[in-house]
Amino acid sequence: MRTKTACRNKWIRVGQWLPALAVLVAQPLLAEPHDGDTKRLQVIAPPIVFQAAGPNAASIQSTVDQFRAALGGVNNGNTNGPLPTGRREINWDGGGSTNTSPGPTPFTVFLNSRGSLMETPGSGFVQAPASGLADTFANPSLATNFQAFSPVRLFAPVDSTVTDVTFFVPGGGNVPAQTTGFGAVFADVDSPDGGGSGVRQSKAAGSSLIGYYDAAGRLLYKSFIPSSPGTATLSFFGLVFPEPRVAFVRIITGRKDPGHGSDPVLDLVVMDDFIYGEPQMIP
Repeated sequence: MRTKTACRNKWIRVGQWLPALAVLVAQPLLAEPHDGDTKRLQVIAPPIVFQAAGPNAASIQSTVDQFRAALGGVNNGNTNGPLPTGRREINWDGGGSTNTSPGPTPFTVFLNSRGSLMETPGSGFVQAPASGLADTFANPSLATNFQAFSPVRLFAPVDSTVTDVTFFVPGGGNVPAQTTGFGAVFADVDSPDGGGSGVRQSKAAGSSLIGYYDAAGRLLYKSFIPSSPGTATLSFFGLVFPEPRVAFVRIITGRKDPGHGSDPVLDLVVMDDFIYGEPQMIP
């Protein structure tokens, strides 16, 4: 199986993302001019963006539900695809599991059942409740710094802040696919708005961000993740294109992985629910 990690020459470092994103937040990609053209042409219709942040699940629930409806009203679960409509969801809870479950990279648990593959330049991933994250990263503060959107487990890369999500046809083996949209819930995004005045002044750029790519590896859209004041907050960001375009998503969660203390300047962030449109075979 040829993954995005294998295809790319190197990973995009956080330091390279943040300055550019300061001026490119939530902007669709513009095409370079063709030979003889004198104008830049927009290659895609603008997507619909859904975002929210607040102190608890209720504060983002309506936005998440609107996003689900925009993707397709039916959750297709583990049914083989591609199906003509609907969406797929991953909530990391394993039918109500409260166990701490480490996993490798690539993370293939949902490759065949729901058509998504997760990768990180770190050592792997972990699915765990907040208390399990505290144990995994040897950081007791995480037990109270994070809450789940869909109880009880969260998801995080280990030894990295980067998570790549690549889409495949569910039940179709390793058939590359693309989707109309992708959204995710984030736990405790503090910057730039939620980490206190010192954080805002010294770290003007957001700590967490997401980029959407097409099958050719071209950037379609990128944005900071909205933040909220306080501890154990929740944020959501998602977008929907008029037709399937997204083959690959890159997510950066915080400035350091959760093993780096509790200093708010670091803005430690993990993830919860992934929600995305039914993956369709790339023409």
